Amino acid sequence: MVETIEISNITVELDQGGDRRAYIADFEEPIYYGMHGGVKDFYKRVPEVERPSTLDHIVAAAGG
Repeated sequence: MVETIEISNITVELDQGGDRRAYIADFEEPIYYGMHGGVKDFYKRVPEVERPSTLDHIVAAAGG
């Protein structure tokens, strides 16, 4: 049997305009997600602040 080494406790809140805040257990400050570049072009959005998308974080995690 495989032993569980970590369970992620994360809460994601949706803000106006499509931005999201992810609260990760044991970290006080949220991680902010939004859109930029090709993602904003695809969704035809003009965000007030361009932020990394969730896709950017997935790619960074896989590469790191």
